[in-house]
Order: sequence, then structure tokens, then C-alpha cells
Amino acid sequence: MTVVDVMTDRIEMADDDAEWSLDDWFELIERMAPEGIKAEVVEGAVFMVPQRDSHWDIIRRIVRAVEDQYGMDVQVKSDVRIDFPGHHNGFCPDVAKLREGAKKDERGRWRHEDVEFVAEVISRGTGLNDYGPKKAAYADAGVPVYLIVDPYLGRCHVFTDPKEGEYRTESRADFGDDVDMTGTAFGLVLKTDTFPRD
Repeated sequence: MTVVDVMTDRIEMADDDAEWSLDDWFELIERMAPEGIKAEVVEGAVFMVPQRDSHWDIIRRIVRAVEDQYGMDVQVKSDVRIDFPGHHNGFCPDVAKLREGAKKDERGRWRHEDVEFVAEVISRGTGLNDYGPKKAAYADAGVPVYLIVDPYLGRCHVFTDPKEGEYRTESRADFGDDVDMTGTAFGLVLKTDTFPRD
């Protein structure tokens, strides 16, 4: 499909009086986004950013730590669409751990109610989403532990205790220090000494 075809489809869809659904947006994204581009919908706006080597290196280390802690059969996902509370929030978290026994819904999607942990690695173009509307949506969804890894600042932020749409507790650790989440529902110590910086 060419860009002209996609834009023609986009114009036809825009002419439709009905509001776009998340499914409409993701259908268009799947046709437009080239390989290596992460795309998600945050509060009804589409964001697409290229994946960087350092970004993936950090994600891989987090996934490995989760598997080391919980075993290879743990339900851990990366860049998989999960719809969260709020207006048009179709996120593709960098890392999401689902509770044991989690099942997909009738539409074949993971449910936000089953998410126990989310990690987002900051990208320059979308970092404000991770600190802002995505953090609020994760808290509203009751995700017990939300980790932001910021390779630009060389720092990790852990948010816990979600109540009434916000996290009540925050802790920080610089790269090189352990991120101790043993006192949380996640129960993991994450080593950051090999996290690359941007």
C-alpha cells in the first residue's frame, strides 16, 4: 500500500461523521507505520517514534529481570496494545507484566485490569506522555507499580500506591543504583548498572 492509498483511506475515514475508535486508529497505524516504529494512541493522539538501540537494550534487561524473578512462563509483554481508561488510550507499554492466569478478552486483547507492572523507557519525542497522561491512566487503571526509566537523565522513577487516578508514592534511583521494588506488589530488585544512557 502506498502513502497515497493510506492518505485516501484516511480522508475517507475523516469524512465519516462517526468518531474514530481505537480500532480505527490502530488499523490505520498498522498500514502506515514502517518496521521499527513504535506507535500508540494517547488521549486520542497518535504518537510514532523510532526504536533506538539503547531503548531496546534497557527493555531487554527489564524483561530478563522479570523472567529471572518469575520464570520463563511469566506473562510479560513488550509493545503489545493494551487499552487503558480515559479517552482513546491504546498504549503499547515497553514492558507490562500481567497477573498469573491473565486471559485475553473476547476481542483477543489483554485487559488493563490484569496489569501488575508497567515500565516505560523515555523517548525524547514522547517522554511527556510517560510522565503525564500515561502515568495518570496507569494510576486510574490501578496498575500497582509503574517504572519510568529515563536514559537522558540516567534515572529511574518508581510510582506505587495508585488511588483516585494518581500515584501516592514515588521513589527514584540513579543509573548504577539498584531499583528496590521488593516492598511493592512487584517484589523485584532491578539492577541498572548496565543501562545505557542517551
